[in-house]
Formats: sequence, C-alpha cells, structure tokens
Amino acid sequence: QTHFLSHPLQAKMSRPVQARRLEGTDKNIWVEFVKLAATYSKVNLGQGFPDFPAPDFLTEAFTRALGGGNHMLHQYTRAFGHPPLVKVLGQLFEKLLGRELDPMTNVMVTVGAYQALFCCFQALVDEGDEVIIIEPFFDCYEAMVKMAGGTPVFVPLRLNPSKDGKLMSSADWQLDPAELASKFSERTKAIVLNSPNNPLGKVFSREELGLMAELCVKHDVLCISDEVYEWLVYDGKQHIRIASLQGMWDRTVTIGSAGKTFSATGWKVGWVVGPDRLLQHLRTVHQNSVYHCATIAQEAVAQGFQRELMLYGKPESYFVQLPKELQQKRDWLVRSLESVGMKPIIPEGTYFLVADISQFKSDVPDVPSSDEPYDYRFTKWMVKNKGLAAIPLSAFYSEAHKNNYTNFIRFCFAKEEATLKAANDILQKWKQEKTST
Repeated sequence: QTHFLSHPLQAKMSRPVQARRLEGTDKNIWVEFVKLAATYSKVNLGQGFPDFPAPDFLTEAFTRALGGGNHMLHQYTRAFGHPPLVKVLGQLFEKLLGRELDPMTNVMVTVGAYQALFCCFQALVDEGDEVIIIEPFFDCYEAMVKMAGGTPVFVPLRLNPSKDGKLMSSADWQLDPAELASKFSERTKAIVLNSPNNPLGKVFSREELGLMAELCVKHDVLCISDEVYEWLVYDGKQHIRIASLQGMWDRTVTIGSAGKTFSATGWKVGWVVGPDRLLQHLRTVHQNSVYHCATIAQEAVAQGFQRELMLYGKPESYFVQLPKELQQKRDWLVRSLESVGMKPIIPEGTYFLVADISQFKSDVPDVPSSDEPYDYRFTKWMVKNKGLAAIPLSAFYSEAHKNNYTNFIRFCFAKEEATLKAANDILQKWKQEKTST
C-alpha cells in the first residue's frame, strides 16, 4: 500500500529554517581571519592565545587529576561548579572584593568566559531592553545582545592623544562623561564593561569606573563586567573591580577566565562571581544549555588557584610573574613596529596592542570596486604578501562607527620569544624593501 506517495513530495522547505534571533549575527571576523592566517601566515599575531606553555604547576595538576586514582574525576561533578574550584574562587574573590562570599551561590563555573557572557545576556536581557556597549568591544557582545532580543547602544572611547610627540597610550582613549550619561534611559537594562579592554588594552581608571557606577545606581542598571585580563596589567597600573565600588556588588556580575589567568585558553574554564539574586537566573540558563563543565579541567584549575592563594602578592606568584614577562614582550613588539613606521598605542593591560597604520596607504593597492575598509584591506594584504597576521580594529566597532577607525590593526604579543623574533624579521625585511624603493 503506497497511496501516501501519490502526493508529490515537496523536496525543498519554503519557509525560513533559521530562528529570527540569528538574523545579522551570522558573519564572524574570526572565521575569515583565522582561515587567512592558517593559509598564508608565517607568523600569526592575530588571535589572542599564547603559543608558550601553560605553567608546570598547572599541567602537573592536570596530569595528577587524570592518573591519580580518583576515578570520580572522570564523572559529572556539581553542575554549577566543581566544589573545590568554587570554594577557592570564593576565598580569592573575598580578598579581592573585600566582602564575604558563599561559594555555592555567589560563584558559578562556565565553559570559558564566553559561556559566562552568553548566560548573562540570555538570563538578564529581554526583548526591547537596551544594553550599552563601549567601543571598541569584543565582537560577541553585540551578537549575544541581539540573540537575547536586546538592542545594543554604542558609546565610543574617544582618542585624546598627547601632543608631546610621545607614543600614544591606551589611557588616551577616554569616555566622554556627557556622552556616556546620554546613553542611559529607562530602557537601559545593562552596561557591558571590559577592563582591561580587548582590543585596546585600556585599563579603566577609578574615576571612569566611578562615573559608570554612579550612572548604574542612578538608573538602576546592571553591569556585566568582563575582567578576563584582570591579572595582566603593566607599568604598575592597578586593575579595579567595579563590583567593589559603592552600590555595585548588588548589580554586577564579574566574569573571569582560567584560560587567560593561567595561559591555557583551550581548557575553557571560566566563572561568574556576583550576588545570588543575579546568579540564580544565570544558573537557569546554564543548566538548560551546557549543564556541566569538564571535571578534570576544573580540578586542575582549583589546584592552580590554591597555589596562587598561598603565594598571593609574593614574587614567585604566577600572577606576579606573567605580567612582568608579558610587559617585556609588549615593549619588544612596540619597538619592532615603531622601527618600521607603525605607531603603536601602548596598552596598559591584556595580550593586545593596537598600531596606527596610516603611513602605509601607498603600500596597499587600492581596490576601486571594494567598499572594504582600509584596515581590512591592509591586514589581508599584509598576511598574503608579508606572511604576518593581525586583526583589523574596525572589526571591534558597530556598523555605524566602523568607518571612523580604519587606520588601526590589532596584534597579540602573548607569544614566545621565537615568534616575536620571527615577526621582527618580517618587519625589518619590509623596512629594507621600503627604503630601497
């Protein structure tokens, strides 16, 4: 009996298959530039991950956990965070925030800081809510706000360069207080803060954070504070946690990353610290999306933090050593880029350094039919012709403001000496070619 086949089967679905919330979020800078780097680059200073090893004490903790006879470490642990990890994070953040924490309700472990961000936007942002994003911003903020049904509202850091001929610093990029205040309205649900900031490396000052805190309290707005580079600050700068400012604990979720803290980005262990009234909603999203994070990675990270808690503030602490090493790498790359005619903006923190490439317009052939911004064209030309990969800065801006920031590109300096030396060799060869033509 095959009568049901007498209706011609429609081979194609005519209605759209994707959910409306995906509209406009399908393009991703990383997919394109990671592929370009993989194809052409001899030296990749594009993506933000270290190519040097994670510290021995961390990888040894992982090996111990893997082979140490506790077979339960191969099974599920507590869904919202492995008890030893939330406990040690609770102890550390009590110290950092100056308040008592309950590790079971004030800390949640996530699959990297990325999933922590996703939980925040899904749990706290509703259809029609506005979310203030400071530009330049890590690109997923905009997509995640839109996927939650929210409306991103952008406020740029404005460049106030020092006039004394010195190199610019990320501190020269500042918020205009009146402009920031004008973005807050009764529709504003949250502001996203990223300090130290990717891509600029800006570390927000106490004054800037105070201004933000005041506006959040005045307008009853939440703060999603992405602090994954919290230990990576240079030149004696201090990272200030906005949750420690008056009136802010109750309205702030603070996001951190073991990947950035311990140079192990592939482990994907992140966390959120905040009041239970906010975290309870994040837990709902977490249990209905990933449910659980890798137990062994959490166990090893817990041991890493136990060590750091004991060595807190001492010279042999990884949190003291890593920024010292990275500051040297930063300074080395600054000199290399400067020698070839780029103008680096010295970052106060993070893995990243932004450089002005306006001197190179004559190197890069014009593509008359292209509406691609100069920094995109330059970056693609540089990877294909010089073998050096970086990321265009305008990728970190909203569509409306992209075209104001096309003279800059971002480099990652969290790399081995050999990698930075190879980058310098490329730059010096390029310099010779420029002077000989």
